Order: sequence, then C-alpha cells, then structure tokens
Amino acid sequence: MSEPMASPEPAASPPDSTRTGPGRVLIAIYALFALSASARAGVQITTKFSDAPVAYLLSAFAALVYVLATVTFAVGSPTARRIALLSCSVELAGVLAVGTWSLADPASFPDATVWSGYGSGYGFVPLVLPVFGLLWLRRWTGRARTRRTIVTSAGDAGEAASGGVDHGETGAEDIVADGRT
Repeated sequence: MSEPMASPEPAASPPDSTRTGPGRVLIAIYALFALSASARAGVQITTKFSDAPVAYLLSAFAALVYVLATVTFAVGSPTARRIALLSCSVELAGVLAVGTWSLADPASFPDATVWSGYGSGYGFVPLVLPVFGLLWLRRWTGRARTRRTIVTSAGDAGEAASGGVDHGETGAEDIVADGRT
C-alpha cells in the first residue's frame, strides 16, 4: 500500500510572504511615510497650491507611491511583490531625479517635497527606504525560485507526467520535496 504524499511545502517553512520578520519594520516605515506624505501633500495642495504646485504635486505622487508600497508589502502575494518591486523602483528613481533636480535648480522648488535633496528633510530615509525594499524583495524572489526548484525535482516531474500516480520508490528528490530529512 502506497504511503500518501506529503505537501510539497515543509510544515516548518516560513509563510511565503514579505510581511514576516524585518518586512514588518519595512511595512511600518512605509505606512508612516504614506501617512505623513499624504497629510503633508493634502494640506499643501488645499491651502497654498499656487505657491509651489510642482513641489506639492510631487509630494502627492510620493504619497501615492508610499501607499502602494505599504499595501503591496503587507499583502505579500507573488503579484503584490511584483507591484512592490515596481513601486520601489519608481520611488528610487523619483528620489534620485527629484533630489538632483531640487539641487540643480532650487528655484523650481520654493517649498520642499518629500524627495527634495534626496530626502534630506526626512533624514535621507526616502533615499534608503526603496533600497531596503528592493533588497527585501530580492530575498523573497530568491526563496521562491529555490522552492520551485526543489518542488519541481525529477521525481515530481515523473509523477506529473504519469498523471499524479506514484509508480516507484521514494527517491532523494522526493524526500527533499516532502520536507523529510
């Protein structure tokens, strides 16, 4: 009598999500920046938009990026991680572009944005945050590839080709896929 196959995921493995461990700190910081940038942009746009429209619109855009990053890191699904990768990349490009622009042409920024001076008004956190976000996402992308490689071993491929029926002994690759040692 054949022994039932265990789940391809080991029971003790961490959840496949970016919201574990240091990811929680990242989400908290992104949430704080989403809240502060949204509040700042909202007040600036409603009370003194004509003073520095470019700066205030860029702050509103930064707020949207922070909200998107917060939500996608918190969701943590594979699709959300792809969106988080895009939002962190846009954020990093925005910080670099606006930071350079605000230093090269200060007259264009009579009032600072979140990303002005590479985020100097916020302790350069806007410059460092997307880098940490991208590194965290890279870690999860590597984990996902490793899991796919382990699960799609030669034994699993043979089982899939034969319609899911196990016709042989359990090999080493099946033990790794089952999570048994």
